[in-house]
Amino acid sequence: MAEARHKPSVLFVCVHNAGRSQMAAAWLTHLAGDRVEVRSAGSSPGNAVNPAAVAAMAEVGIDISAEVPKVLTADAVRASDVCITMGCGDTCPVFPGRRYLDWKLDDPAGRGVEAVRPIRDEIRTLVEALLAEIAPPGPAVTSGGS
Repeated sequence: MAEARHKPSVLFVCVHNAGRSQMAAAWLTHLAGDRVEVRSAGSSPGNAVNPAAVAAMAEVGIDISAEVPKVLTADAVRASDVCITMGCGDTCPVFPGRRYLDWKLDDPAGRGVEAVRPIRDEIRTLVEALLAEIAPPGPAVTSGGS
């Protein structure tokens, strides 16, 4: 049954793809391993990932220093099962069969690491709940045996 092995895909979107969406993508990648395909993008990508977001994630052992903001494309939305906007009023192109969520999160732009920590922790909580729903831990479904 090929359907049982479908790997869910998630797209995190915020305006600059420099803070919230980068942290969310990093958390999901860290917590899900290879159980979920993860993307992030922005409607108006910044030049670099927010240094306070990089520092806040480094504090929990996740390195996002090599990430770069990416532009949101219709193809990225089309390729994702779940599209999550990060409380910034962004709109994704809408395709049938996709699930759309909006997480209301403070914008870490221009803030120090002290202000980014609670946002980072809130994102982790949201990501953990999403992961439990879309790719709960359990027996691996990779074997083709009987």
